[in-house]
Amino acid sequence: MTARRSAPARMAALALVGTALAGCSAADRIANIGEQPSLSAIENPTSQPGYRPVSLPMPDPVIATYSPNSLWRSGARSFFDDQRASEVGDILRVRVDITDSAQIANQSERSRSSSEGLGGGGFVGTQLDLILPEGATPEVIADLNSDSATSGEGSVNRSEQLTTTVAAVVTQILPNGNMVIEGRQEVRVNFEVRELIVAGVVRPEDIDASNTIDSSKIAEARIAYGGRGQISDVHLPRYGLQLLDFVMPF
Repeated sequence: MTARRSAPARMAALALVGTALAGCSAADRIANIGEQPSLSAIENPTSQPGYRPVSLPMPDPVIATYSPNSLWRSGARSFFDDQRASEVGDILRVRVDITDSAQIANQSERSRSSSEGLGGGGFVGTQLDLILPEGATPEVIADLNSDSATSGEGSVNRSEQLTTTVAAVVTQILPNGNMVIEGRQEVRVNFEVRELIVAGVVRPEDIDASNTIDSSKIAEARIAYGGRGQISDVHLPRYGLQLLDFVMPF
């Protein structure tokens, strides 16, 4: 009886918590009725909560040597300096070009049947006839049958395309010369804010003469594109439906 009462109690507690959270969020939304979505403040990415410096396997450091009467330095990537990003705080452009599509379909069926019987004849049947209740026969003491069937079908058909350019800041220089970059762009149009976030590790050699790098050349790339505002809010299910989807077991 205690277990039966605890399940509704837990569901009620979850409902109350969800209602409280929804109420706080709803209060903020009500306070911002008629107001445009606010833009995020420009902040140092390395000081944000959750930021962690990148640590990757590095080769042994190379000590630079100079030859007499020579302008060339060993280990240098170019003879003349350029204006491409190379130090912490430098800015470079990231050309984001993503075209992705996938089509997946699968179907599975499974069935199983079993039958079990228990009985006895001869001497065993005679002895069983003495102990079995009236109406039971020793030839068929137990007869069990079971059948099960499972059928599943699923499909995925998606296509994404994103083409844009965003400026990123060099936040860290790794020991082998590769650079960690992070860039954020927010654009507000009427009552909708579109956000683009790009982060990853790039090689200085992959940055072209215009100080631009393609997103396909970013290692450990993290690219996020989304929005917030009135249009995005309409696309979301209501808080009550989200809460029911969370607490309902089926």
